[in-house]
Amino acid sequence: MGRTVSLRSDALSAEISTLGAELRALADAEGRALLWHGDPAFWTGRAPLLFPIVGELPDLTLVHEGKGHPMRRHGFARFSEFEVVAEAADRATFRLLPTEATRAEYPFDFALEVTFALDGATLAMEAVVTNPGPGVLPASFGYHPAFLWPLPYGGTRAEHRVIFAEPEPAPIHRPVNGLLSRASEPSPAADGVLKPDDAMFERDALIFLGLNSHRLQYGVPGRPGLDVTFPGMPDLGIWTKPGAPYLCIEPWSGYATPEGDTRPFVEKPGLLHIPAGEERRFVMNVSLIPEVAA
Repeated sequence: MGRTVSLRSDALSAEISTLGAELRALADAEGRALLWHGDPAFWTGRAPLLFPIVGELPDLTLVHEGKGHPMRRHGFARFSEFEVVAEAADRATFRLLPTEATRAEYPFDFALEVTFALDGATLAMEAVVTNPGPGVLPASFGYHPAFLWPLPYGGTRAEHRVIFAEPEPAPIHRPVNGLLSRASEPSPAADGVLKPDDAMFERDALIFLGLNSHRLQYGVPGRPGLDVTFPGMPDLGIWTKPGAPYLCIEPWSGYATPEGDTRPFVEKPGLLHIPAGEERRFVMNVSLIPEVAA
């Protein structure tokens, strides 16, 4: 594991590893943990960054110009060592550039910088993907934080809610062998309120495409909880392993290849196509709030 960078504000503390630029801990001023701790009995991840893909490609292979490149689920960023390019008491920026290893998976030039900043009761995360190459850069990006379920403010798992800013009546999808299901099912948050339970995740994650909301609250109504915003990110995964004490709330720009889609990588649905010399920003903010809306 890479070295850990520690950040602090008057209301929160955070730890980020240079391995994957992964948020490894988030706690309130009293030291109560808000983020999953990575127990391997369930899942060793905590808050991996998903780049340059979200989900999987068919046969775990990126096909470009007739050549296959092995590509792991959710890409290579979470396994890569980032450079710390700026560090202060309340913020730090991490950078990943291409290496021989990344080019074997992803034959494109890129720069990925991720900044974590604490401001009072808010953790702000901003990822910037830049295209320094002469051609178009095809990429996706996603956040994958696992928040404790239950949170440390009283109430049972069954009392926790995910409350979207808007109703979400569009049908949802599921992963099928790592790919996006062609089939859909009714939204469990059509009225804007998701009541998570273990049975809901027996068939893997809930995948919301083209969300109405770019803000939600998580926790027990009437108790302290989390306010999560993700402006400009159109998709969302919500996931846990049944029985695990965490709930992943995952804003995405992109998603796994749909079942049966055999087109080359650059034609993959959900990809961003970043022109030469341009960049795209991906923001997720997590704020500790005194009370979750009813």
